[in-house]
Amino acid sequence: MKKQRGRHRRRKRGRALRGVLAGTALALTAAATMISASQATVDDDPGAVKPLTSRAELNTLRLTEELVPERTLDRLADELGRPVGVRAVLADADHTLRGAADCTAAERTALPVAPAPTHVYCWDAADTRGWRPGPLTTSGDADDDGHWGEQRVVLSAWSDGTASRVAFVDATDPDAPRYTWVGLAAPATEDGARPGTLRAPVTGMVWYQDKLLVGTGDGLYVYDVHRVQRESGPTGSRFTLPAVGVYRPDGPNPTRISLDRTTSPNSLVARAGDRLWRYDFSSDPERTGLLDTGRATEAYRSEVDGPGAVLSYRSRWYVTQAGEEHGTLWRQTARGAEATRCGDDATRRCWSAATPSLSYWEETGEVWAQSGRTLFALPLSSIDRSVE
Repeated sequence: MKKQRGRHRRRKRGRALRGVLAGTALALTAAATMISASQATVDDDPGAVKPLTSRAELNTLRLTEELVPERTLDRLADELGRPVGVRAVLADADHTLRGAADCTAAERTALPVAPAPTHVYCWDAADTRGWRPGPLTTSGDADDDGHWGEQRVVLSAWSDGTASRVAFVDATDPDAPRYTWVGLAAPATEDGARPGTLRAPVTGMVWYQDKLLVGTGDGLYVYDVHRVQRESGPTGSRFTLPAVGVYRPDGPNPTRISLDRTTSPNSLVARAGDRLWRYDFSSDPERTGLLDTGRATEAYRSEVDGPGAVLSYRSRWYVTQAGEEHGTLWRQTARGAEATRCGDDATRRCWSAATPSLSYWEETGEVWAQSGRTLFALPLSSIDRSVE
């Protein structure tokens, strides 16, 4: 893939938007002081991550790669028409995200109390009614310059129990992000016929180079973003994206995933239960966006309870813990664990109640996440300051 590098220029936010964010931060800080005694109780410190070094333990984390043959993909293209790329999808964006000023009070309660987000958007209620929000990834994962061609892009997954789809958001203009839907399909069959809908809810998602890796309850599906098809059937989406392969787990399924660009080679980070681990991406130019071998290169045990997102950056692990009103964001290392704090009693329940994923945008230094119908971003440096 030939990179077309653009240069992002930060735009000044208007006074009205700054006022909304400042008001939101004050309201959430006040709310933190009213958290019930049971919620304000400090959660048990999970302590340091513990390395898992035995070959037997690492072997249980192996993924088996199953790729659709190229000839089958070519037959599918003959059946459905010439594939299009990300640029064509974004050119057909027919929906607009609401800015922070237009988010409802209820939607803003999904935001972290501390640290405060610097970008806030909300999804259209009618457009997402009946759909459950899932993980997200960005062009900051796809390319180290943060762009796909000249555009900055956010991908957000949603499921309704019978189908899964991804909103392709053109975020090049941060004041007017627009999006359209792309339905996810299962891998193509050998005869090249139209593949069925991907019915499994999406639990994790990473866009790396030209591949989109989508975690579900039964594996890690692989999509080629150059193979988006225009949709002619009654799916509710303008486009569909058929899977080009799947990684099947031999043991724990990597339900939550993210990208780590601070390793060499870059790596896919996974979380399931109390385990955190990573896989190296391939450096073979013929295997862009695919894993190297499917063998875990390192693994750890984390005592953070419950499902939640995971992010790895320079040997630091950021792990979220869900809560009824607010959750907790832990930073774990080999030395110990700290959490963001807020409110008069310095409670650790400062994060969103539930965030399926964390995505680090290296170009801007921001972490992106979504909770409910609220999409937000904040500097990674502000997270680090809040736990020191």
